Amino acid sequence: MIKNIVIIGAGNLATQLALVLTEKGIPVKQIFSRNLDSARELAEKTGAAFTNNLSQLLPEVDLYLIAVKDSAIQEVLENLSLDENRMIVHTAGSVPMNILDGFSGNYGVFYPLQTFSKNRKIDFSDIPICIEANHPARLMELQELGEKLSGSVHQINSDDRKILHLAALFANNFVNHFYSIGERLLQDKKLNFDLLKPLIRETAEKIESLPPSDAQTGPAKRNDQTIINTHLKMLHDQPELQKIYRLMSESIFQFHQNQKHDLL
Repeated sequence: MIKNIVIIGAGNLATQLALVLTEKGIPVKQIFSRNLDSARELAEKTGAAFTNNLSQLLPEVDLYLIAVKDSAIQEVLENLSLDENRMIVHTAGSVPMNILDGFSGNYGVFYPLQTFSKNRKIDFSDIPICIEANHPARLMELQELGEKLSGSVHQINSDDRKILHLAALFANNFVNHFYSIGERLLQDKKLNFDLLKPLIRETAEKIESLPPSDAQTGPAKRNDQTIINTHLKMLHDQPELQKIYRLMSESIFQFHQNQKHDLL
């Protein structure tokens, strides 16, 4: 059973995990960040100790949870000096579990599938938490830990988790970027982004009852070249947006053409 945790990191995900673990009565004993002020700030919110030195991590802890950017995981591991029986997990969607092999005899992955921001409190109760471990007993411990935070815990291996992470990028990061583009287009005409929010909400809510492919609307699906060409002309002074618009319109049209053929 995991009774106490050290969190390595103080960014968006590390912050939200530290807060929810504390809220659920699972002691976060220490926070590490290379930025001592960031470590101190998060530690003050959770009652934890803090450090910016990996050699000063507390030794008698059940779980070391690495929640740093993907490119920093290897560096963290190479500078850890822990008892080889201590359990280490990372929280990355696209990094395989076996990156931890050789640094501990007990390791795994604890990946909450959600977008996180430091200063926006989030409800973990329905966030999918994807877990993996190198031993059945460790997997059970991560399952129990996950269930204290969420009602949606899933055992997913590294290969499948990579696909899940890729799908999440399309469904979240890319979509949010399109929100930013829409906001900028409106700002150029002094229009308020709030005008789009009911549309965004309905689009998101619709997939609770419809498959995304059935919910698709718009000129690209209809192959309405009159509207498409009008929009492209409106973007004549923004060639990068023209390129994105053309590519996305073609992708939508071809996707639904192929879907029709699959049904024949």
